[in-house]
Parts: sequence; C-alpha cells; structure tokens
Amino acid sequence: MALLPEFQESAAAIAALRRDIHAHPELCFEEVRTSDLVAAKLAQWGIEIHRGLGRTGVVGTLHGRDGGQSSRAIGLRADMDALPMQEFNTFAHASRHAGKMHACGHDGHTAMLLAAAQYLAAHRETFEGTVHVIFQPAEEGGGGAREMVKDGLFTQFPMQAVFGMHNWPGMKAGTMAVGAGPAMASSNEFRIVVRGKGGHAAMPHMVTDPVPVAAQLILALQTIVSRNVKPIEAGVISVTMVHAGEATNVVPDSVELQGTVRTFSLEVLDLIEQRMRQVSESICAAHGAQCGFEFVRNYPPTINSAPEAAFAQQVMREILGDEGVVPQEPSMGAEDFAFMLLEKPGAYCFIANGDGDHRALGHGGGPCTLHNPSYDFNDALIPLGATFWVRLAQRWLSCSP
Repeated sequence: MALLPEFQESAAAIAALRRDIHAHPELCFEEVRTSDLVAAKLAQWGIEIHRGLGRTGVVGTLHGRDGGQSSRAIGLRADMDALPMQEFNTFAHASRHAGKMHACGHDGHTAMLLAAAQYLAAHRETFEGTVHVIFQPAEEGGGGAREMVKDGLFTQFPMQAVFGMHNWPGMKAGTMAVGAGPAMASSNEFRIVVRGKGGHAAMPHMVTDPVPVAAQLILALQTIVSRNVKPIEAGVISVTMVHAGEATNVVPDSVELQGTVRTFSLEVLDLIEQRMRQVSESICAAHGAQCGFEFVRNYPPTINSAPEAAFAQQVMREILGDEGVVPQEPSMGAEDFAFMLLEKPGAYCFIANGDGDHRALGHGGGPCTLHNPSYDFNDALIPLGATFWVRLAQRWLSCSP
C-alpha cells in the first residue's frame, strides 16, 4: 500500500478532529459548528475559502505551482451532516446531542478531505492547476448538493470533473472500489390514499371498505417490477407504512400507504411512476373507492461517467495494487452527489470501512453498518482516503485537457 508518509504522521491529529466532529453532530443545513471548524482549518493552512453555498457549505480553493493560471481544475467533495437518530455507542467521542448521530461516516469523509487539503496546501509544487475541496451540507435528505449547484458551485468554481467518496462497511479494510455507470439508485417517495366510506364493521354491505382495496393494491404494486420492468433492469417498490383505523368494530373511511421507489435509470423510474398511478387508480375504481396518488422524486440515480471512473480506478491501483481494488456493486441506497454528476463528469468512489473490529470499548451492541446506532467510522482509513484524494488530484491535473 503506497500511502503518503505525511498522513501516517498526521493520522492521530486528523483522527482527533474526526472524533470531535462525531461528538458534535449537526443535521442538514444546521452544520454551523462543523462548517466553522472546516473553514478555520482551511484558513489556518492558507487555503482560500468561500462560504454560503447551500447555506452552510464551504469550498476551499488551492492553486498549484502555476498560481491558478492553468484552466485545469478538479473538484473533490465530502459531506458534513449527521442523521436524526440516537447513538447507542458510549465511547468518549459518542454524540453529545440526543437524537443526532454521525451514523453514515460523514465525519470521516470530512476528515479525509481536510487531511488531503492540508497536504496539497503544503505541497503546491506537486501539481499545476486548481483543486476545489467541496464540503457539502445536507446530504441526508436535504439535497445539499442540489442547493450548492443552484447557488453557483460550478459557475463560481469552474472545473472539468468532480469526485466523491463514501465509506462502505462490510468491505475488507484496505480496499477500494469504483465503476462506470450506476453507483447509487434514485430515491423517491410515494403516498397513496384509498378513500372509501366507513361505518359499522358488522355491516360491511353498507360501507365501502378501503382496507381490502389497500391490501390488493399492496400486492399489485409488487407486480410492476416483476412484470413491467425488464428483468435486466433494477427497480424496487417498497410499501413501508400503512395507516388505517382506530377501533376494531369500525371500518375506516380511508387507508394511507407510503413507501419508497429506487431505480438506476430515469427511464425505469418514469415507467414505475406511470404504472403505479394506473394500478392505484384502477384498483380503487374497481371497488368504488377514490384514489389520491402522490409521487415525489428526491434524488436522481448516481451515474459515474466511464472515463472518470476508469481514471479513479487506476489511481486506486497505483496505491493499493490490483488486489486492493474490488468490483463495485451498485447500491439501491441513494446519494445526492448525483446532482453534481448531472452537471459535470465524475465518479463516486467507495473506501472499505471493514467489519467493525476497529470500534473501541463502549460501542453499541449492534452491527457497524451505515445508519445503525452502533456505527462508527474507521479512523484507520484516513491515511488511505487522504492519499487517494491527493493522488487523484495530482494525476488529473497532470493530464492534458
């Protein structure tokens, strides 16, 4: 593993910084303390900072040995926000704020990019062009990437490509992955209200019972992926919430269904939304009930452009060797880095977080998986992640336009 020796020397300091962020989690668009800390560190290292994009976002700009005369530029992105959940860990750096937790490793993502920024600021002679380090708020449901783009991220900071990275529990520590095409799925929500006519449960002939209608609808929705979507395409429809009734002897007036839809392409998403509406309205109409259908598209699929994914993979191989780069398996999870990839070529990469053996005494009893109250980021990744960011930027900027 060809790690930059400077990161071995600074690993403890950056890990302490990561743990400080972990202990003070902030939810989407509330990352005031975190963005203050990031901005202060960047300024300390002599990096030009810009604040306010996406409300609490921070962008640091580093010019190489040419002083920024070259038009060649790259963006490196990390997310900063936490999740609205209670942490089960009790170690020293556990969350100090009830109901808030860094359960997805954004604290580690921020730390790795800060380490890379510190190195690049101290070694500007090693690259020519510009590196923009992007610290993004509100990935967890707030669409912070979309808001930064709206606020002029790519117009104020021109760049040819943008890259992101996420830790991945379950992958063997010391490995990385990236691939062309879909990396993460689109994230979408639906709400269906079946409206009937309630009444006494002992007199079903006098009511329009929405409960069996909703039951048929739940089952019918599952046939959309199995019978409408091509078998070689991917799609998920999950009904995750059912609300109905208040008493055992009363037929309710309505049943509300909510859930999520995930796809790797907008074409499949269009098909699923259209068929869900048709199936819902038709089943309700067949039983004399009314249908309310709402479909909200949150995040588009995260699609890596092939040249940039291949480039990132080659940098991984230079650091880890062929055995350290594993095949990327697309995830049905979602990621708002997708909004940046809609605007610029780039790739979303994965760095292994291990199986949880890194956790100190005082960790929770659950698994070290994303969005789990017993999760913790693996600080041993920081030298590898920071080395990857530095080498990626250096190699990219050394290529001819």
